[in-house]
Order: sequence, then structure tokens, then C-alpha cells
Amino acid sequence: MHRILISGASGFVGSNLSSFFNNKEYIVSSISLRGNWRADLNHDVYIHLAGIEKDTKKVSDNHEYLKINSHLTLEFFQAFLNSDARKFIFFSSCKAVLDSSIDPIAETTKMKPMTEYGKSKLLAENLIQDIEFPFEKKLFILRPCLIHGPGDRGNLRQLFNLVSRGIPWPLGAFENKRSFCSIDNLLFIIKELIEREDIPSGIYNLADDESISTNELIQLISQSQNRKAKLWNISKKFIEGVASLGDKLHLPLNSERLHKLTSSYVVSNAKIKAAIGKPLPVSSREGLLKTFKSFNS
Repeated sequence: MHRILISGASGFVGSNLSSFFNNKEYIVSSISLRGNWRADLNHDVYIHLAGIEKDTKKVSDNHEYLKINSHLTLEFFQAFLNSDARKFIFFSSCKAVLDSSIDPIAETTKMKPMTEYGKSKLLAENLIQDIEFPFEKKLFILRPCLIHGPGDRGNLRQLFNLVSRGIPWPLGAFENKRSFCSIDNLLFIIKELIEREDIPSGIYNLADDESISTNELIQLISQSQNRKAKLWNISKKFIEGVASLGDKLHLPLNSERLHKLTSSYVVSNAKIKAAIGKPLPVSSREGLLKTFKSFNS
């Protein structure tokens, strides 16, 4: 029997982990790291999810990112070191490396985060890696790309809602590739990390096998609703001109938003797959289609 302690269990990933491991083989407990907290030492695995999400509007001070994402991670890791637990799984982010990339991001890619969120995640990684710990304990730092699945309320849900209105996608002329991580693949990987002893400590990217273009996402959303995708191939120069005008007039489409919608962000999962030695259970398209179909209900 494995005893798991999860911080941030109320979030999308945390709630899925709690449900997935809610069986006779596991005992799952959650902990809130707000205010004065004290971790129960009677666990085998610590999973650290608690933190401030990227691009949140709730943070008025960048020091909050450092306080919660960085230093609170260090405190929870120190509690792990003082416990009998043998494995610490920290959810960092690929945003700790780069904010956009055409080339696949690997664990060895030179790190240059641009946002306060990414910088705070990188600092958290460095803080816990700088501490020496007994050889019998293991530290797994996971860098997932965008995680999705049924119940997700993030960016994919927003894109789904937009396409569901029947509004044509006007950025069909832009070609890009982006990596995603299905919650099914994530749960599979966490289970392997918990149950096996042959996977070494280290930093691991989490991503599905294939990267998907935004145009393909639009097509998958339409497929989940049994209708034809509406893609407009409007001139790139015209769209970029509209975005530049949006910068000046504060329109919904500006250069920053256009970059987010059309840039590439490809993440390599080669290291975690080699460490596990098993194929991921869900393909990129299967996972995304499952997520989109769940949004219909």
C-alpha cells in the first residue's frame, strides 16, 4: 500500500490524482499550505502541486510568485526530508525553460524564462536541487506542458467555446506546432514513478507523443461536434496589420495575443519515455478528442 500526500489537491490535476489513486492500493491525503501548516510524516510519497498559476490576474505583486511558487516549495521539500517518505514529485513547468520555441524543448535546453511564473518555477527547481538528501530518497521534477482532460477549465476550454459559436477561425494561414499533455498520460506516468524503484531521480518533461497545430485543434473540436471545421486563410500580413492596430487601439487582437495563438511550443518527452520503457496509453489526438467531447456534455 502506498500512502500519498498531495498539496494543491483541489485543482484540476490534484483532483484527478486524488480520484485516480482512490482505491485499495493507496491512501491519499491532501494538505493546505496556507497559513501555519504541518505535514503528517506518515506518508511514502509527497506530490507538490500547490502554487500560483501562470498569467493569473489575482497576483498584484510579483513577489507572490516567489513566495508561493518558490519558497513554499522549498518548505514542503524540507518537510519531506524530515519525514519517512521516499519520493518527492514536484510539478514545475516547461515555462521554467522557455516561453516559445520552434525546436523541441528537452531537459537540457538552455533555460531562459521570460515570465514571473516561469522564473519562480525555475527558482523552485534550483532551491530543492541545491539541498543534499539521503540516497534512499528520490526527487522527481516534472515539467508538463499544457495539461488537459475532462473537467479542464483552461485555455482549451476557451478555444472550444469560441469555435462552438460557429465563428470561422481567421488564422488558418498561420502554421504552428504545440505540445499538450493528456491527463490520462500524466496519471499513467505518476503511477509508474510511485510504484517503480528503477526510475532515477531527475528532471522530466511531460508531453504527449505528437505536437498539434492550432488548425488541427480547430478540426478536432469540430469533429467532436460532428460538424465541418471553418478555417479562413486570411493573409498573414493583413492579420499582423490588424494586430499592430490593436496594440494602439487596445483591441482584443493585438501582437501579444496573436503571438500566443500562432507561435510554436514543442516539448520532447523522450527522456521520460526512455526511463519508463513503456508507450504512453493515449495518443495526442485521442486525448484531445476525449477532452473536447467532454466539453459537449
